[in-house]
Amino acid sequence: MEQLSGQDATFLYLESARMPMHIGSVNIYDPQTAPGGVVRFKQILDLIESRLHRARAFRQRLVEVPLALDYPYWIQDPDFDLEFHVRHIALPKPGDWRQLCIQAARLHARQLDVSRPLWEFYIIEGLDNVAGLPEGSYALLAKIHHSAIDGATGAEITAALHDLGPEGTVAAPDRPWVAEQPPTPLELLVRTYGNNIRKPFQLMKVLSEAVPVFAETRRRLQRQELKSAGDVPKTIFNARVSAHRVFEGRDFDLADIKTIRKALPGATINDVVLAICGGAIRRYLLAHDALPAESLVAMAPVNVRVDNEKGAGGNQVSALAVAIRTDIPDALERLAAVHAHTRDAKELSNAYGARLMTDINKHIPAATLALAGRLVTQMGVGNLISPLFNCVITNVPGPQVPLYMNGARLVTQYGLGPVGDSIGLFMPVLSYNGRLTISFTSCREIMPDPERFAACIEESFADTLSAARRVTAVETAASQEAAFAEAAVSQ
Repeated sequence: MEQLSGQDATFLYLESARMPMHIGSVNIYDPQTAPGGVVRFKQILDLIESRLHRARAFRQRLVEVPLALDYPYWIQDPDFDLEFHVRHIALPKPGDWRQLCIQAARLHARQLDVSRPLWEFYIIEGLDNVAGLPEGSYALLAKIHHSAIDGATGAEITAALHDLGPEGTVAAPDRPWVAEQPPTPLELLVRTYGNNIRKPFQLMKVLSEAVPVFAETRRRLQRQELKSAGDVPKTIFNARVSAHRVFEGRDFDLADIKTIRKALPGATINDVVLAICGGAIRRYLLAHDALPAESLVAMAPVNVRVDNEKGAGGNQVSALAVAIRTDIPDALERLAAVHAHTRDAKELSNAYGARLMTDINKHIPAATLALAGRLVTQMGVGNLISPLFNCVITNVPGPQVPLYMNGARLVTQYGLGPVGDSIGLFMPVLSYNGRLTISFTSCREIMPDPERFAACIEESFADTLSAARRVTAVETAASQEAAFAEAAVSQ
């Protein structure tokens, strides 16, 4: 039995029917590399069953403490039923990309059953009319609760299910799996008594370390030694969300992203991604006559695990507040501004200490967190205050080699994320095998036209790549001219 951390439990307390708190992905497979060119549902079930031991989230379920007096616990589910979690559906003909996006959005909108391990897989057949895919391709839509994983541990689950070649093998578990019987309410209350004695002292210790850090950081901000993201404007994305979701995404060549990065010395892939997303949001808001004069601010999650925490479940995430410069029309000027501000955001995060807020969150009493969650979800407090962020943009690097499942090649991956009141746009960015996808999840009432926003992503990418190529061409011409001049002088 293992207790959730405060950060993990927060995702449970924030959940409601309007705001399910799971993350996920849409993985698309080409079965032509599998034996016989076909993968059966039973084969997928068998493979997942053989790898359950490789990810702790698969067979652990929640046990709630009475009256939410303490954080819940994970136990190894004695009633685990694989076929409840892995489901099989098919798109109607013609089986195109838009149909897949609609189906993914509907599935993602449904809450997970908290009485069972908090994940579901949907095998979606019938992708027969999607550009770039052969007939017979299929998708695996994954939903896993955010209380169980973050982006880093989600990548570990991907690794658990895949092989580096069509002929997959998997090592047997080190020891047999053992189910756990749920503890009685009395046992939980005894544990709670001990925890609630210790937690105030632990919280006081962390706060005593945090107060001088916050004070010094505030002084440095006032002296302009550090820079913040600035005020966060309220936009159409910062509204109450419904229970309905939209999903879309676009796929790009990672080499093109690197071409853009080279146009600005010192820029990173993450800077390029943030700049492209900022350009897409700018285009979309302009089209709806809703672009504020100030730059929008994105929350960019940061993995703060140290080496000895790799492989641990749950969440170890801090966040950067990054101005994505939606106020700048020129693509490369936006990239330069994003690069500068990302550097400032990292300096500010380092001043606070990347793990400080997560450490504080670990020791806040469960009843306090649960009450805060109810205020946000049931009373809509999030919509009564100024937004902390306009959207979430998370970049999760993946393996740059082909992966296979049941012999079928993984072609591409798109991310899915949660949205909530006042943060109605979530943009996961995944890279894999030389490709990079930018996808998004939003609320249908906030974004009734997801195809338009997807087109804005494509347009922003094309505009940024074109500008980067012009810069590269000018620099190449100047370099050649200098070389010719030097050769002429030497003669």
